[in-house]
Amino acid sequence: MALGPRCQDSRCTSARATRWATLRLPKSPPDLGPSHEARDPGLKVLGFEIDAVNSVQFSNHTGYAHWKGHVLNSQELHDLYEGLKLNNVNKYDYVLTGYTRDKSFLATVVDIVRELKQQNSRLVYVCDPVMGDKWSGEGYMYVPEDLLPVYREKVVPVADIITPNQFEAELLSGRKIHSQEEALVVMDMLHAMGPDTVVITSSDLPAPRGSDYLIALGSQRMRRPDGSTATQRIRMEMRKVDAVFVGTGDLFAAMLLAWTHKHPDNLKVACEKTVSAMHHVLQRTMQYAQAQAGEGQKPRPAQLELRMVQSKKDIEDPEIVVQATVL
Repeated sequence: MALGPRCQDSRCTSARATRWATLRLPKSPPDLGPSHEARDPGLKVLGFEIDAVNSVQFSNHTGYAHWKGHVLNSQELHDLYEGLKLNNVNKYDYVLTGYTRDKSFLATVVDIVRELKQQNSRLVYVCDPVMGDKWSGEGYMYVPEDLLPVYREKVVPVADIITPNQFEAELLSGRKIHSQEEALVVMDMLHAMGPDTVVITSSDLPAPRGSDYLIALGSQRMRRPDGSTATQRIRMEMRKVDAVFVGTGDLFAAMLLAWTHKHPDNLKVACEKTVSAMHHVLQRTMQYAQAQAGEGQKPRPAQLELRMVQSKKDIEDPEIVVQATVL
């Protein structure tokens, strides 16, 4: 778990964001790994100062053959937060959470978010509701099923931004997605549960540009001064990369937090910068991994660690290589 950044950009000179740096543990993962390794550098580069409370302390991410370490329980999380309260340093502008597989831990996170929102009504809670994914068209949950009602009934209603994949969006809404139109309906259902911004980060929907591309969809509900609402919807097509990277979901959530902070009323621009930054990081990582592995050899997990430090300039000011289509 991680508690978060003081934002040093021109929009916010003393903001602090809270996030829980957690570990994702899918068995055959598109994304495995200590989230702070992907999230913290990106947020810090973009002007956020992170206060981290790690929900796990592992020797390395679980994409390796072996790992050692400890998992934080809900009482330990409560104790750490109480320490922050006693010192009156629990003042934040953002909360960012990811993977957990314990119902009581997740409930404690919700209690903390609610308390922080009582202190700061403008606090933005970004939730990556990590529950499962699809492989070969079949959905698979890699957290206990009793977490789903906690996400539906407690977590999503207090979230401002959520970043589910297609399967997680289906779980939360109770509705299957077979087309773009059905995805838009599901995002409206998720809006009705609470969040103003919903980004389905990946899907198995057919991409207009062909099977080498992955579809992501976003929806942002904005309130006008007269009390009415307007909704911006976007679609992005991202070229697939034939590799298993660690921390891509964590990086996506962190970049979306940062770029929606800088472009709060323009989801199109925020997502273009988020996905383009990720593209540059993954391309640099893949080039490095292939060079290290040698021609014709499959890169090892250590060689596929995201090249975050080397991508500093691309994270700060990404060249837009993925354009979003307004729907």
